[in-house]
Amino acid sequence: MPTDPLLSRAKAMQDELSAVRRDIHRHPELAFQEQHTAETGRAWLQALGLEVQHGIAGTYGLVATLDTGRPGPTLLIRADMDALPITEETGAPYASQTAGAMHACGHDAHVTCLLGAARLLVEQQEALRGRLKFLLQPAEEKPPGGAKILIEQGQVLEGVDAALALHVYPQLPVGQIGFRPGVLLGYSDRFTVHIHGVGGHAARPHQTVDAVAVAVQVYQALQYLVSRENDPFHPFVITIGALHAGTVANVIPDEATLLGTVRSLDPAVHHTLPERLERVVAGVCQATRARYTFEFVQGYPAMVNDKTFTQQAIESVKAVLGEPAIAHLPTPELGGEDFAFFSQRVPSLMFRLGVRNEAQGIVHGVHSSRFDLDEDALPIGTAALARVAMDYLR
Repeated sequence: MPTDPLLSRAKAMQDELSAVRRDIHRHPELAFQEQHTAETGRAWLQALGLEVQHGIAGTYGLVATLDTGRPGPTLLIRADMDALPITEETGAPYASQTAGAMHACGHDAHVTCLLGAARLLVEQQEALRGRLKFLLQPAEEKPPGGAKILIEQGQVLEGVDAALALHVYPQLPVGQIGFRPGVLLGYSDRFTVHIHGVGGHAARPHQTVDAVAVAVQVYQALQYLVSRENDPFHPFVITIGALHAGTVANVIPDEATLLGTVRSLDPAVHHTLPERLERVVAGVCQATRARYTFEFVQGYPAMVNDKTFTQQAIESVKAVLGEPAIAHLPTPELGGEDFAFFSQRVPSLMFRLGVRNEAQGIVHGVHSSRFDLDEDALPIGTAALARVAMDYLR
């Protein structure tokens, strides 16, 4: 790996970065509850001499501004703060101390890298033009997402010319960074189906409309949309994550509820999904004499990386880490990310930070109760953010 001054400085901060990340990891906070994380970030940023605006839009979101005093563009660097409602099973010495909550998506590392990059950029501010805004954002994991609220109610994009973020990526080893121009992540929407049947005794099913049986048929029929009614070159995925019905073994329940998500890449496909899903539900219920209610909630839009900004960033990261560190991601993924709301408004880039270390058993995916990351990735992410920002402001 090349010896870049920014990377050397970031590596010198390794112990401090790991300590910050572990403190945040021990104290995970769910969406819109990120008080400790925000206070940690606020103290760090104020110690750098930055002006900090906190409590944005009534949340724990905060923005610190570095104004060079010289004309130039404004770049916003964003990190999300919230954890997930997952019980941690890593056994790490810095494991969550909050029951039922865990940083299973690496947001603790995102915050840490942003704070580290802020220090590097303050140290290098004489070489910069324009302004930097460092945003700690709440509630990425809870639609409609903190990004939307901070943009619409907190005006965090006022005067901003571009936005930058990273996301941990356990598919890549430490030392590699993944880039993909164009669509990186898909649309992520949610829906709820309530089946209303007629309950009764398990010995007399003919006198009932079995809500469970109808729900099972609805599940199977929805998958037909994916396998036989959709162009495979414009994919989408339907997942039923929960089915709730009944309380005892010998009573046919009169109601069942299905909770699902649908993910897609193509805006035209995304636009048709509410009607197509409800059409299937209505057809099954008509055939089985059941009634239904259907609710479709639009989640995050597709995350699109600006092609020019992405190419510029690739060259910046090459200067820090070398050509072998660049991983070109060949296809988009169907995960959702509320940084997409930034990409709808200004040229934006989210790159993937490799955190995998098979020798240490750090191989589990995000949103797993056993997810962890190799902390050697922290100075790499810190230096990469700082270099991309420096080159943008030059």
